[in-house]
Amino acid sequence: MLAIIKPGVTTLYLDRIAESYIRDNGATPAFKGYGGFPNTLCTSVNDEVVHGIPSDYILKEGDIISVDCGVILDGWYGDSAYTFPVGEISEEIRRLLDYTRASLEDGVKVAVVGNRVGRHLSCSSDQS
Repeated sequence: MLAIIKPGVTTLYLDRIAESYIRDNGATPAFKGYGGFPNTLCTSVNDEVVHGIPSDYILKEGDIISVDCGVILDGWYGDSAYTFPVGEISEEIRRLLDYTRASLEDGVKVAVVGNRVGRHLSCSSDQS
């Protein structure tokens, strides 16, 4: 996805590429048709709330886009979301992406049986 996400591309184009890739690899887009959802991906640009619907929106230099994709393969369901920069982004946005990635990694480290993640996290990811 990273190689395709660039200024000038629409979120609907990303959706079409994802659906083709999923089907070409013997899987089924999990979101498409679920509860009437019309697309393969959920795409949210900049400050849009999660689970946006792909459209003719043209990505611009400096945007960030969150892409959420679900796939069904051999009876198994996989779901992943990731936020990508579009071209060059501001230092403020880069820090946001770095901070949220570090926070996720900190949470994963303590996400073990018997732990409650919220009790173990603090500002250890603080990169200010």
